[in-house]
Amino acid sequence: MQSILELSNIDYYYHTVSGETKALSNISFSVTPGEFVAIVGPSGCGKSTLLSLIAGLLTPSNGEISYHEHPIAPEDTRQIGYMLQKDHLLEWRTIKKNVLLGLEIQKKLTVDTLSYVEQLLDTYGLSSFADKHPSELSGGMRQRAALIRTLVLKPDLLLLDEPFSALDYQTRLNVSNDIGNIIRKEHKTAILVTHDLSEAISMGDRIIVLSSRPGRIRRIIPIQFSQELTPMEKRNASEFKHYFNMIWKEFERNG
Repeated sequence: MQSILELSNIDYYYHTVSGETKALSNISFSVTPGEFVAIVGPSGCGKSTLLSLIAGLLTPSNGEISYHEHPIAPEDTRQIGYMLQKDHLLEWRTIKKNVLLGLEIQKKLTVDTLSYVEQLLDTYGLSSFADKHPSELSGGMRQRAALIRTLVLKPDLLLLDEPFSALDYQTRLNVSNDIGNIIRKEHKTAILVTHDLSEAISMGDRIIVLSSRPGRIRRIIPIQFSQELTPMEKRNASEFKHYFNMIWKEFERNG
């Protein structure tokens, strides 16, 4: 199958007045349409830097990033949605107005896009909160609104940078389950960066394990469960422990 994204021999160096630090080394992998890839690794190994490179916020020191089989260009980044650790909803705007923000900026407010906004708000349980402000919603509902704000732009690729890390544990479980199901239902291609191995296993089709800095790919692990399960259900499946132990061993090797 044709790749939507391909990274070839990516290196990245941070430059400061005190010298040069290599953050990533020889990173190569591809992502196919509809695939959910999770990236895990020790703190400081360059996971978020990798997402910034894919999003076009940083430029590789070496190597090439291809998007739909051509070198990624600035205009391609409009097709890439980026969901951050914080929802960054604007308190002075209602939930619906927050969801519309990207469409306003890109001058894409049309009858069709407004209809799509209404559809997403209704499908994912936020239509009755459309006129509320962010402070009136729970953390989980705010993250759902942030995802809808990204989805209304119909991105080809979603980048998720620890999007649940600010939530308490129980909310995090529920929200990761909700958002994992939404991404599957919308048939989106996604790359998730997380410190949470359970989250990676329950949401990903493949897990890329990075080494300590400079981040190198230590192993890529395909994830397959015996039946179609939600992220929450996968945590209770017999295969889950096997994958967790496999990835944990890679972390121990890092140590």
